Formats: sequence, structure tokens, C-alpha cells
Amino acid sequence: MPPGTLSRNQRLLKRAFDLCVALTGIVLLAPVMMLTVLAIRLEDGHPALFVQTRVGRGNRLFPMYKFRSMQPERCDDLGRRSTAHNDERLTRVGRFIRLTSIDELPQLFNVLRGEMSIVGPRPHALGSRAGTRLFWEIDRQYWHRHALKPGMTGLAQVRGLRGPTEREEDLTRRLASDLEYARGWSMWVDLWIVIRTVRVLIHPRAF
Repeated sequence: MPPGTLSRNQRLLKRAFDLCVALTGIVLLAPVMMLTVLAIRLEDGHPALFVQTRVGRGNRLFPMYKFRSMQPERCDDLGRRSTAHNDERLTRVGRFIRLTSIDELPQLFNVLRGEMSIVGPRPHALGSRAGTRLFWEIDRQYWHRHALKPGMTGLAQVRGLRGPTEREEDLTRRLASDLEYARGWSMWVDLWIVIRTVRVLIHPRAF
């Protein structure tokens, strides 16, 4: 059994927390999401939603939802290239919603569908790389992070470990936080991370 695997009762408790937070978030943030859809559509007339295949619990693939922040013809379906500061692929609306993390709000629906949790290791795209190597090539413990459902936020994120993975160290530091979270999970840790997330929604590496 991978380290960090939760018991049945723990999974039920975590799922109840996910549903409560996701439903509350969707209701409270509905005006923000509707305005975001309108702004994206008005800017270039293309769909506001971007769907990308990510790796979830048990290494199962799922479609993760985001508000589209890039020019439609330059979206990276496999995530081969991390978004960088002043990335030329971003639209004007896209820069703002990435800076404020509004682009992540559609993942509340992934939580409702049971594909994600509010808190957990962030889901990675199939082609994600640190430097020139795929994430899973860097550390053999990488797959252990998938003992849990991926989250909208996580321990690595509240520690400021976000943004492009330009070096292998960027991945190993995040992986260490993911495994620490998985091994020490509790409902109190999830609540603490959610509260801390509010402080890092706008972050210098949110691009």
C-alpha cells in the first residue's frame, strides 16, 4: 500500500469536507465565475473553459477544468511547457486570472465529480517536465503522491512552491511536501491549508 493511503473512514470524512467546501464555493463565487466567462468570451470569442488531461488518484487520468488563460491556438494540451513570467501565450484576461488564481475555480466542479479534493497534491499534466526530464523520471517516489486525490491547493502551494519547474529541484521540493502531507494527513491539516491558501492566492510566482 502506498504511503499516505487513507482508511475508509478517513476518505469519507475528507469527501464530506470536499463537498461542503466545493458547494459553498460554487454558490459564493458564481458571480466571479460568470464574469470571468464573459470577459474571456468578449476578448477573443473562443470558449472560456480549458480542459486538460491530468493524473489523479491511483494514476488514473481525468479531465481537469480551468478557465482558459492562453490564446486558443497556443494552449498546451499535454503541459510540455510551463507558463513563465511574461509568457507571450497569455491573453490580457488570462494574465489577470492567473495572477489572482481565478483560472483554477472551475476545479470546484472536479471536486464535486469526485476527481479532485479541495486539498491534496496538485495534479500534473502528462508532459510536465522539470528542466528537461519528465517529473516521474526524476524521483522513483513520484508515483506515491497519487495515493490521494489531487487537490485544488496543497501543502506545497501554501509554502510558496508554485510556478514553472525550471530545475529538477523545483519538482523534488514540491514532491517532498506532497509526501509529507500524504503521510501526516488529518482533517485539521486540510483546514489549516485552506485557511493559509487565502494568503497565497495572489503570489509572485502565479503566472
